[in-house]
Amino acid sequence: MKYLPAVKTHNLLLASCWLLLVIPALAENVQRNPNVVYDLKHDVSLPLSVLAKNAPPPKPGMTEMREHRSPKHFFSISNVPDPVVQTEVLPDVHTTNLLSFDAITGVQGGAIPPDTNGSVGSTQYVLITNFDYAVYDKTTGNTILPPTRINVIWSGFGGQCQTNNGGDPIVLWDKMAQRWLVEQLEYFGGPNLVCVAVSTTADATGSYNRYSFSFGSALPDYPHISVWPDAYYLAVNSFGQGFGQPCALDRNAMLAGTAAAMVCFSPNSANFGFLPSDVDGNTLPPAGAPNHFLEIGNNNTSLKYFDFHVDFINTNNSTFTGPHTITVPAFTVLCGGGGGACIHQPSPGSLLDALGDRLMYRNAYRNFGDHESMVVAHSVRPGGGSTADAATRWYELRATPPGSAFTLYQAGTLQDKKMSVWMASVAMDKQGNIALGASVVSSTTVKPTIGYTGRIPSDPLGKMESAKLVAKGAGVQTGTNRWGDYSSMSVDSSDDCTFWYAQEYYKANGTNWIIHINSFKFTSCN
Repeated sequence: MKYLPAVKTHNLLLASCWLLLVIPALAENVQRNPNVVYDLKHDVSLPLSVLAKNAPPPKPGMTEMREHRSPKHFFSISNVPDPVVQTEVLPDVHTTNLLSFDAITGVQGGAIPPDTNGSVGSTQYVLITNFDYAVYDKTTGNTILPPTRINVIWSGFGGQCQTNNGGDPIVLWDKMAQRWLVEQLEYFGGPNLVCVAVSTTADATGSYNRYSFSFGSALPDYPHISVWPDAYYLAVNSFGQGFGQPCALDRNAMLAGTAAAMVCFSPNSANFGFLPSDVDGNTLPPAGAPNHFLEIGNNNTSLKYFDFHVDFINTNNSTFTGPHTITVPAFTVLCGGGGGACIHQPSPGSLLDALGDRLMYRNAYRNFGDHESMVVAHSVRPGGGSTADAATRWYELRATPPGSAFTLYQAGTLQDKKMSVWMASVAMDKQGNIALGASVVSSTTVKPTIGYTGRIPSDPLGKMESAKLVAKGAGVQTGTNRWGDYSSMSVDSSDDCTFWYAQEYYKANGTNWIIHINSFKFTSCN
């Protein structure tokens, strides 16, 4: 069964067709004088394997997490023709499936949606959801640490980080340091926090350097963190201030377990849903390169990015520069731009959330030596020829040579005639092969299913190969519309070839979601 493709390529020769849609360039602004705060507390934990054994059993029941909708529309919601809908059918994606197994479930996690995220290290794969953390052997898939509440990492730390699980968790493998990075939100009474932990070794079940950072009365919603040579960069949607807020955490201090600063800017009320660039591959960004915060533009034909340079020695030297506007083929935002529920399942399923108002995690960065690339995706309304509710727009942005400005290299819209394709995550391997995983569903027969597709560099620009389905749904979600709020495509830095994708699906009707993990590689990559 194939749900893809249907992507008409963005060919560079077609650029003249949509360059007429270029918006007036927004003046770049160099922001200075950031807000600097220091961790409220930091310490070093006992090994997580010890803390988990002594942790009390989680309370039964299912918590529905708060909504993540943007407080206002920051972009045009008008319907426009999509010029890059893929209609050509390419051969099956050139990949070999490796491991494929079910992991954390809704009954174990205790929250909906799961906020699925995972990352692969030197010997382990770590999966994190609302509200659980689990560790697997990346060779066999065997469980090393069974699902354990995330706040167990902060046992003995005190305060909200220890007592609560606020959700929106992220786990990343810092391949430069061979450490694990864990983050989640806390907002259960006085000040709102982001809790961050950095493992002291490559073992995710070992000890962690633990931190809490305060955002005061503002809610740092939907925090998304990334790894960069000079900092851990963090993007939040600051409810209370009403805009996206970029921050940088002192990576060197956190790796050492010493006091750490957080440097933040407050751009303006027209920013929402930033994604900081996250390094893949063994070639680092150019020396001193800023991090690139990407977001959907303020109309149907643009993306914007900002350059964040941080200086932890003299924080007044830190800058946040932009927007740099990148013109892209026109798209129509999903669900009217508010990120609400508009995706149909077979009966008796609920309408499902789209989160069509933002880019989906990660903004995967890679330096190929002669150019830099960033790949990212978001959910859009399907173009002509489809009765589905949702499609996925994806982009590759390039800076040629490294250190120059990013421009659009290719783009495409993945859609099916009847099935919605959304909640995607995308990444690249060392050869430039792109993999994209997503949820798939129809309104009548296809229950929420997990699939992935991809492309090799010799494929026509903007086109993906025919997809593989890795976990076919046998149930629908009922009683709530919360879906996502993200999925996770990561790349194993050990071979820089193997992709790992984690996403939710159902084996029976209800709210007991199941996270399925699948690893695969392109046959040409070794």
